[in-house]
Amino acid sequence: MTDLTDKKILKLLQKDGRRPYSEIAKMLNISNTMVHQRVAKMKQKGLITGQSIQLDERKMGYEWSAFTGIILKEDSNSESIIKALKEIPEVTECYYITGQYTLYIRIVARNSEHMRSVLYGKIDHIPGVLKTESLIDFGTAFKRGVPIDDGVSSS
Repeated sequence: MTDLTDKKILKLLQKDGRRPYSEIAKMLNISNTMVHQRVAKMKQKGLITGQSIQLDERKMGYEWSAFTGIILKEDSNSESIIKALKEIPEVTECYYITGQYTLYIRIVARNSEHMRSVLYGKIDHIPGVLKTESLIDFGTAFKRGVPIDDGVSSS
C-alpha cells in the first residue's frame, strides 16, 4: 500500500484535509516538495480520491435524516433504481447490503413533511421499488475515516 511517511501524511490530511502541505512537512520533518510529490502519487494511485468540506446539515436547514432500507421487486433492477436515486438531492448515500434489503440509503430533509414527500412522493414511485423501511437519525455520535496504522499511537 504505502510506507510509513505516506501513512503519516494520510493521517494528518484525514484530520484536516485543508492542512497546508508546508505544515505537514514541518510536522514530519520532511521537505514541502516531498509532501507534494507523495500526495500527488497517492492521488494518481487512487488512494486519495478527493478532498471535500463537510457541511453541518442542521445549520443548512436539514433538521431530519433517516436511514432507509429498500426492498426491490427484482434485484436485477438495482442499476436503474440507483440511477433514479442519484437524481434525488436529498439522498446523500447509497449502499449495496446483504439481508432483507438490497439497498440502504441515507436521506436528509428539512422537516417531517419534507421527509414524507421524499419517501412517498419520490422514492416509492421509482419503478422497481417494492418497499422501504426507514429509521430516523437523531444525530451523529461520531463519524470518522478508515483507520490508518502508522505505527503511532492515536490516543
